[in-house]
Amino acid sequence: MMLTTSDNATTKTRSLTSKQLPKATPWIIAAASIIVGIGITVVATGGFSVAIAAIIAGVINLAAVLIISGAYEGRRKAVDRVATTIVTSTFVLACVPLVSLLWLTVSKGGAAINFDLLTRTMLGMKGVLDQQYVAGEASLAGGFYHAIVGTVLITFAACVISIPIGVLTAIYLVEYAGKNRLGKAITFLVDVMTGIPSIVAGLFAFALFSTILGLVMPDATGSAKTGFTASVALSVLMIPIVVRNTEEILRLVPMDLREASYALGVPKWKTIVKVVLPTSVSGILSGVTIAIARVIGETAPIMVTAGFAKTLNWNLFSGWMSTLPTYIYDSQLRPVSPGDAALASSERAWAAALVLVILVMLLNLLARFIAKVLAPKAGR
Repeated sequence: MMLTTSDNATTKTRSLTSKQLPKATPWIIAAASIIVGIGITVVATGGFSVAIAAIIAGVINLAAVLIISGAYEGRRKAVDRVATTIVTSTFVLACVPLVSLLWLTVSKGGAAINFDLLTRTMLGMKGVLDQQYVAGEASLAGGFYHAIVGTVLITFAACVISIPIGVLTAIYLVEYAGKNRLGKAITFLVDVMTGIPSIVAGLFAFALFSTILGLVMPDATGSAKTGFTASVALSVLMIPIVVRNTEEILRLVPMDLREASYALGVPKWKTIVKVVLPTSVSGILSGVTIAIARVIGETAPIMVTAGFAKTLNWNLFSGWMSTLPTYIYDSQLRPVSPGDAALASSERAWAAALVLVILVMLLNLLARFIAKVLAPKAGR
């Protein structure tokens, strides 16, 4: 009996779809691989290691997917599933350090944090207080309110310096520079600044203000360590990030929008302000947030430019200031009380680390909210 064209198509479709594993099979294989990997790790090492268990489970998962899929679905489908498994496993492995870090910070910092830590400074702290805390005779004394204030002030000043310079530089490179020599020189310098070590930026800012003070007030060269000096150091690190991100976002704005504005007789500067920037504001704010997150956790340049302070200082232009990163570093390196009582300083450091992570998360949420408010509304 002759087969019709529709019968042939149906037969081909069945041959392509008949041999397929159930959708839940990859997840079942992955779960079984994790269980086996944990078991092998415990038996082989006598303990439990997340890294070793993850590696063993990944190898077992790949082998099981290749064998089962190859036997049931064929070589081509098996290779596709192996590639999918590698990509998924790589993503999961990349998330493991992040999740572990967040969990460790939240568990240790959350257990130590209290209202006093958020509202008090280290003024008057003595080792005997930490010894009493470790012995269970008193609550955890001291705090890092001064470090929170210093972090906010220094980062805000760095943003005030960096964001206008970075955004305006990116606008020039995209809208005006073209391929002229100045644009190429700026691009080269931005690339060089991107790779500058943070400690070099701190040394540059400190040397700059020391030189200025040496010329103006020779007797005050030791006063170069201030919060503003630290802000300048951070701005050196922020500017190339803001420039690069803003430049890429501005290049994504369709040229048709610019040409339509020019066709209506709108000047170029007004087109940039009214069309280009509102269209790209979401991406620009994301780039600014990345730059802030990059510098808010810097330690080395702050140590060089602002030093360490145990008291509250609201003046960016006078006196040493402390930030959360430098407070964490100082607490771990130079605890208030040595020996077993150093546990108190360590707990304060973990609490400060948790607050620093929360600040970064709040900045991200704020940037998303502002981007949503300022984003151009879709018309009909």
